[in-house]
Amino acid sequence: MSNTTPPPAPDFPPPLPPEAPAPKKNHTNAIIIGAAAAIVATIITTGIVVVQSTNDDSKPATTAASSVPDEDVAAPAAEESEQTYAALTPADFTMELRTTERQCFGSAGCNITVEPTLSYVGAWNGVDPDAVYSITYEIRGDESGPVIETAELSDETSLNYTPSLISAASASTKVSVEITDVTVQGY
Repeated sequence: MSNTTPPPAPDFPPPLPPEAPAPKKNHTNAIIIGAAAAIVATIITTGIVVVQSTNDDSKPATTAASSVPDEDVAAPAAEESEQTYAALTPADFTMELRTTERQCFGSAGCNITVEPTLSYVGAWNGVDPDAVYSITYEIRGDESGPVIETAELSDETSLNYTPSLISAASASTKVSVEITDVTVQGY
């Protein structure tokens, strides 16, 4: 029998099989989240600065310290100020008549159809864009005496009226107009 002896064990451990390189951590998600947070912070800061700058326009550049403790100071409520409009008068307008039709009958006189043209001469911010104004005017030159009519002004520039038929004594009769009253409807 043969005596076989196993080979002697090495004095050092056997080499380990080669390992795969350690996986690198992906920092892309952290970079994206950090950038998004920076953008959101910038937008919020910009919004705060814009709001403060628009609200602080009427405040003085320096502020004095109050002798009242902060907890006792009540902040004034921010109120929306409504635009107020002055009462309009006949002096705020001028009116002229535009002749749209004229039919003369010799010595019997003429029938003249006129329409008002209105101009606003007051401060423009005095006309309420939501109001309807009744403008009463008097037309002179009719054989029977003055003719009183009313036009409605709405949307600041829209004038609604009915053309007026005037019977004049002759073709040379001067027809004139005067605004006598301005009132606001529906208030």
